[in-house]
Amino acid sequence: MNYIRLLLSFVVGLAIVMIVMPKMIPFLHKIKFGQVEREEGLASHKKKQGTPTMGGIVFILGTVIAVYLVNLHLIKNPYLNLLAYTLLGFGFIGFIDDFLIVVKHSNKGLSPKAKYGLQSIFAIGFYLLARKFLPNFSTEIIIPGTHNDVELGWFYPVFVFIMFTAESNAVNLADGLDGLATGLSLIAVAPFLIFALIDKNIAVALFAAALEGTLLGFLFFNAHPAKIFMGDCGSLALGAILAAFAVMVKQELLLILIGIVPLCETLSVIIQVVSFKTRHKRVFKMAPIHHHFEMCGWSETKVVYVFWLVGFIAAGLGLFLGVK
Repeated sequence: MNYIRLLLSFVVGLAIVMIVMPKMIPFLHKIKFGQVEREEGLASHKKKQGTPTMGGIVFILGTVIAVYLVNLHLIKNPYLNLLAYTLLGFGFIGFIDDFLIVVKHSNKGLSPKAKYGLQSIFAIGFYLLARKFLPNFSTEIIIPGTHNDVELGWFYPVFVFIMFTAESNAVNLADGLDGLATGLSLIAVAPFLIFALIDKNIAVALFAAALEGTLLGFLFFNAHPAKIFMGDCGSLALGAILAAFAVMVKQELLLILIGIVPLCETLSVIIQVVSFKTRHKRVFKMAPIHHHFEMCGWSETKVVYVFWLVGFIAAGLGLFLGVK
């Protein structure tokens, strides 16, 4: 019965996006909620100017609606409710950022301090709610590939805070090419869905299945050439939900491996900034690193497919270590 609900959650999520998105795209065009490209960005990306953005709203709401619609009996389940809190909360932060960018017709939405402050509030909120409501909540982390665990004690909330803020910003940075962040998220959610099934945590598995359905539907419209972008509302929410999955299935460290591509995107930006400020030299032709490969002559689709492949291999290794 649970596997039927799992499939239904996936199918309903997919159906919602496939039905709503064809109406959402012309609506966003009409109200001029389009992408604003950076002045210093690649010339090949200028044609994306005006492409509807904030499409993340559809898969965020679609996921929440699908999972509760199919699983009304779990409406009070703390895992389900905390995952909905995470997706909606971080999506709300991104929505504010996207809205300001569109209204101002510039790339300046929320200030970095304001965005990070809001991310911090929701990350801390997640930890406090998880500690209070999740059954068998613990501050231990499992060492991947072993049966050993480490008690973090007081450092665990700090660790969770870093997970949420780092992963949400990492996926946000990875959302720079058509379908890149959507495909990477589709791939990254799968191991956590399997971990949840192994742990018999059906609520987490159902939410992951619904999200996989909505992301697959969104990818149909977001793949090159993209008809719509997810915006910060989508990318911040996806990064945060991956962190939430990792905490709930007690595979926190594997988030690093499973999310290796967004992590590399973040590291490329950090390396570029530090190098330029200290040595006045750039390590990459452009950061995040997906733009570096574009400037090396790779087509946008080649970069996306190669990054998806790396993400798929990393997810496979993560799954292997998680079940070992």
